[in-house]
Amino acid sequence: MTAPRFLLVHTVDAPPAAVWEVLTDIAGTPQVLTGVEEVEILTGGPYAEGTRWRETRSMLGMTGTMELEVVEAEPLQRTVIRSGVGEIGYRTVFTLRELVDGDTELRLESVAELPLRRGPRALVDGASARFGLAASKPTMAQDLADIAAARRAR
Repeated sequence: MTAPRFLLVHTVDAPPAAVWEVLTDIAGTPQVLTGVEEVEILTGGPYAEGTRWRETRSMLGMTGTMELEVVEAEPLQRTVIRSGVGEIGYRTVFTLRELVDGDTELRLESVAELPLRRGPRALVDGASARFGLAASKPTMAQDLADIAAARRAR
């Protein structure tokens, strides 16, 4: 079975370095992303592989806290963040590409990571992952718009 996923693309009126600055400012996330209420940073140091934090976010009229971790970081180009709900993991890949006019194409791909199972449990996991992605897609689209707006405001 193909892992459930979605892709969003947003053009930001700023160079990749400026977008990267906003994207990797974990402590400033509640001031940038409208759905994030609180962030608790769990590791010290600059944004890099291994950076972990808890994020409290409102979505679909509910508030929940999730732990996130940077699993890949290529400054100014790409970062991958992993989170999870129960046994289902989610990888969110942000890719930055400079456009000819100096703007940045910011891509967000979210992919569900399902546990290896067979039979009915595999179907339930797949349905849960698809629901989770579908529910988060509008929120992630707003996140991209919020990142662009924060960059304009700086």
